[in-house]
Amino acid sequence: MPMTAGEIERTIKAALPDANITIEDLAGDGDHYACTITSEAFRGLTRVRQHKLVYDAFGDRMGTELHAMALKTQTP
Repeated sequence: MPMTAGEIERTIKAALPDANITIEDLAGDGDHYACTITSEAFRGLTRVRQHKLVYDAFGDRMGTELHAMALKTQTP
């Protein structure tokens, strides 16, 4: 069963409590999302490390419950 935008936001917030998150359902199918995440936790990290922090929050749900998620990460 695909994740909802609300579940995605809660999962990210659990890992990055200060995050400001914008989520867009790209295909309208609840399976392909684009997220823009702003967090102080990203400061000083490479873009790859920033994205890894987000993906790690989902654990084994990436690729199963959540099929595709494009990320844009930034610091405040």
